[in-house]
Amino acid sequence: MLELLQPQSGEKILDIGSGSGWTTALLATAVGKDGFVEGIERIEYLVEYGQQRLKNANIDNASIELANPSVLGKPGHLYDRILVSASAMDMPMELLDQLKPDGILVIPILESVWRITKARNGEIKSYELPGFRFVPLIR
Repeated sequence: MLELLQPQSGEKILDIGSGSGWTTALLATAVGKDGFVEGIERIEYLVEYGQQRLKNANIDNASIELANPSVLGKPGHLYDRILVSASAMDMPMELLDQLKPDGILVIPILESVWRITKARNGEIKSYELPGFRFVPLIR
């Protein structure tokens, strides 16, 4: 999924379902000191665990916070890349609103991983990789 996301130096990334913080840490390394990764997680003890793991690894260009259960992602914010680590039933359109032009969203939908790109003109293109299973995305 990280290969599909293609994180670049200096980017702002949203990591939905950050869990233990592992992907958040990997993404923070990929974007470097000029970038930043915002992890969000619904399970409180995983938020605390992930925050501690980032601190222990001296990663200061990433954070993990408790997800707002009434929204998906962080409405009102824009990201270069969005990674979702739980399977949606269908394409959550509200995440496309949080994606900058030329941005990439990688998300499991049902039993496929999808790479969604948003062009500068707003055109959406998608690429499907079938054959995966994830925990369900809670909306």
